[in-house]
Amino acid sequence: MRTACLFAVLSLLVPSFVAATLLAVPSSSAAADPTTDTAREGGAAARVIQIEVGDNMKFMPAALTAAPGEQIRVVIKHVGQMPKVAMGHNFVLLKKGVDAQGVADKCSSARDTEFIAPSVKHQLLASTTLVGPGETAEATFVAPSVRGDYQFICTFTGHFALGMKGTLTVK
Repeated sequence: MRTACLFAVLSLLVPSFVAATLLAVPSSSAAADPTTDTAREGGAAARVIQIEVGDNMKFMPAALTAAPGEQIRVVIKHVGQMPKVAMGHNFVLLKKGVDAQGVADKCSSARDTEFIAPSVKHQLLASTTLVGPGETAEATFVAPSVRGDYQFICTFTGHFALGMKGTLTVK
């Protein structure tokens, strides 16, 4: 009873406490791989892929796989120490054949829209908001039906040029 009361009081005082507590509850359907588990969203099962980003400007893991048409929820967590203004990160999944350097160039000056330029949105399959140390963001999407490799990048200024990219292989 005390725990329930404490939870109720904390949920009123700190709304993020509820989200953090609910996310921390282990799923009974969790896979053996610590970077993935299964979550329910809108009645459809979504496989959760957790990606760490940090001061080393790498996606960990940088190689992801999905089945055609699979619902995926990517959750990025910033594990670095540098401030968001200097070392913010996002996850931007590009459509097949899109020029990653071109998207990164257009987004590098889009600070007001979290480094996602409105002119490139039609070239994206999914994207997250920008995260700083200790923050998480997520994007839910359906993997393309066309098999192949799809690039994901960080569009924060200079990060793609320094190697912050990865590949989603749909097979």
